[in-house]
Amino acid sequence: MNKIATKHSRNIGLGSLLIAMSVIAYWQVTGLDFIWDDDQIVAQNPLMRSLDGLRLIWFDVRAANQYYPVTWTSFWLQRQIWGLDAAVLHATNLALHAFSALLLWRVLRVLGVPGAWLAAAVFAVHPVHVESVAWISERKNVLSGVFYLGSALAYLKFAQLDRLQAQRKPNWILYLLSLFLFILALLSKTVASTLPVALLLVLWWKQGHIGRRDVLPFLPFFALGIALGLLTIWLEKVQVGAAGAEWDLSLIDRCLIAGRALWFYAGKLAWPDSLTFVYPRWKIDASVWWQYFFPISAAALAGGLWLLRGRIGRGPLTAALYFGLTLGPALGFFDVYPMRYSFVADHFQYLASLGPIVLACAGIQMGLNRLSGHGKAPALGICALALLVLAALTWLRVPAFENPGTLWRDTLAKNPAAWMARGNLAEWHRARNETEEAISNYLEALKIENPNKDYVHNNLGTYLVLLDRPDEAKVHYAKAIEMRADYALARYNLAALLIREGDFDEAIMHLQKAVSDRPDYQAAHYRLGKVLTKAGRPDEAFDHFVIAARLKREVEARGQPDPLSGDHD
Repeated sequence: MNKIATKHSRNIGLGSLLIAMSVIAYWQVTGLDFIWDDDQIVAQNPLMRSLDGLRLIWFDVRAANQYYPVTWTSFWLQRQIWGLDAAVLHATNLALHAFSALLLWRVLRVLGVPGAWLAAAVFAVHPVHVESVAWISERKNVLSGVFYLGSALAYLKFAQLDRLQAQRKPNWILYLLSLFLFILALLSKTVASTLPVALLLVLWWKQGHIGRRDVLPFLPFFALGIALGLLTIWLEKVQVGAAGAEWDLSLIDRCLIAGRALWFYAGKLAWPDSLTFVYPRWKIDASVWWQYFFPISAAALAGGLWLLRGRIGRGPLTAALYFGLTLGPALGFFDVYPMRYSFVADHFQYLASLGPIVLACAGIQMGLNRLSGHGKAPALGICALALLVLAALTWLRVPAFENPGTLWRDTLAKNPAAWMARGNLAEWHRARNETEEAISNYLEALKIENPNKDYVHNNLGTYLVLLDRPDEAKVHYAKAIEMRADYALARYNLAALLIREGDFDEAIMHLQKAVSDRPDYQAAHYRLGKVLTKAGRPDEAFDHFVIAARLKREVEARGQPDPLSGDHD
């Protein structure tokens, strides 16, 4: 009895230490502000303001850019209770991350993995996870992580892989609980769709084989994961905008991206130096021989671990396959919007990082177990020092997310070619009425080689209009349209200036092209109706007023503003 009580007290102590480490490493997040996407998703999102918004979150898959209703509901609830309190939102992300670390510890103990607590501690304080914890919008990651690990724990109990559990009749309540938590994980972020594959890998690692009885219980998991995964892929294209030249990649290109991304992520876990919000976007060229080294070496590593499984065990191969498969949705085979800026991002490996972390910590623990007496103390000291260093790096990384200005400046210091960061820094200065800094950063963004200068020209033109410099603004709008003929927003903005000058014919031409390219552009239809009326063409104007009214009703029914509302009235 005393042994049980002692063990229980020890577990409470270790769990409390895990939480304390997480809180100390990330405590500064409670002082951070909203950054990129946070305004759109939380602060200025009309869905967060009413019960009807909550209804749309769940029953209209296009009400938000992504269909993650559990995550959006968590924001909705906090908005109703605390309002727009960034400190509360950040603290919640931190609490979820700490809880995930506890769940990871529990999962690894159930599996009897050596170094379970050490792995959970490394996961808790590793700086590569700062982006997921310190960025409010990445509630998707940390919330999905809690349900993902909770589902895994319930399933492992159901599958009787708990080394302390005697063989008995399966508890189907645990199975249903696992499925329910998996659904919540999917509805938080669909990267959780990889869980059934991960659990099958674990079963293979423990049993040495996977049979029909192992696979059948996962059929509902696979069906749900595939369905919601396909929905996410579709929304990324039609709703978020992951389509165009930046995603026009061949299968070979995507394999080159995937191989390089795998080594990139592993490298950042092993040596978390120069972490940044936007990494350089690699130039992928199938004619360059050395780019094939990345996918070939990754495949060779997997093949080598397979051949060595009889000598070193199945654990290393399981960890490597888990890492690659869990990263799968973000390796470039599916089009996601951030690929416009970079093929990699720290938050993409939040769950995938568990594979290398657990493998490394298990190896360290096995090495410690071979030591005895005074030889173990220095090794334990090195482990403690490593955790301290990781926690310190996390502490130093968090302030970069303090506000948009600090985030974009930190990004540019590490990636000067990040045109998106330069453009957003200009927008930040513009919002603060810092005119010289704003224009300077817009112009710097135009100097950087990138395929999206049309956006920068349009934004600079908009700002110059606000500064009452219309002639300069027209030049930038024209350049934006020259670079992208179907740029409806730039045409809308240029038409607004032309109308001011009384040049109705050219304004009508630009607005007709805008609504031709974007038939759902409500503001453009309305403005076209107005200018056609002024030009003495009321019949044509009436048709566009009717379309504008219909589109406005549809937009309001979804609870979202017109995505192309325009910058001038």
